[in-house]
Amino acid sequence: MALIHPTALIDPAAELDSSVEVGAYSLIGPHVKIGAGTKVGPHVVIEGHTTIGRDNHFFQFSSIGAPNQDKKYAGEPTTLVIGDRNTVREFCTLNIGTVQDRGETTVGNDNWIMAYCHVAHDVVIGNECVLANNATLAGHVQVGDWVTIGGLTGVLQRMRIGDHAMIGFQAHVAQDVPPFMTVDGNPLAARAVNVVGLKRRDFSSERIGIIRQIYKLLYRSGHTLDEAKVGIAALRGTEGGAADGDIDLMLNFLAASKRGIVR
Repeated sequence: MALIHPTALIDPAAELDSSVEVGAYSLIGPHVKIGAGTKVGPHVVIEGHTTIGRDNHFFQFSSIGAPNQDKKYAGEPTTLVIGDRNTVREFCTLNIGTVQDRGETTVGNDNWIMAYCHVAHDVVIGNECVLANNATLAGHVQVGDWVTIGGLTGVLQRMRIGDHAMIGFQAHVAQDVPPFMTVDGNPLAARAVNVVGLKRRDFSSERIGIIRQIYKLLYRSGHTLDEAKVGIAALRGTEGGAADGDIDLMLNFLAASKRGIVR
């Protein structure tokens, strides 16, 4: 209990590991579970049916697990689940899910969520993502792994953002963003492959070369989407199959897109 500031208000029913730190004037509700090594700064509110893993850091003035902003919400015990080693900076808002969808908002592991970001109900964020200041994810958005979302970017309801994608500053995301792509603008446009990000993740030159070919088939060939899919599938086995997993990732993403991809 020496790690709990005396002004913090923690409901007796909350489940906190003995190593959790809680700063001054923070409030933690009865249905909250927090894992080992997590730090909760001052003036943080964590409420709702919220489960938080290990070694997270919540900075001051964040609101975690509050009721969602869906007018249909009627107090159902929906949830927010946050994994391990996430950083959530000042003034962020992460809401619980809704019964109209999966009933859970999910944040994976090792994410970096900067100040003033909003993660709405039923959002799914993968692992190793970066949300820059004031990025806003509307309800039901799905974000893959290793995604970077630029500051002041708004993502419309139910959009999907594929693994390794990068979204530039102040973008308006109103269509799905395929894996590996760099996009920006309003209206949103695909600019190139996220080569810098892929190199940082130790993608081989062979894999990156094939992903560049995927980009050209989607955006520079003049093909219809169906024609581009055929061309992408035909890349399997090239360079000894080095990028076959990346090809499958792209084709599966395109097949699941219901609202169209950014073109």
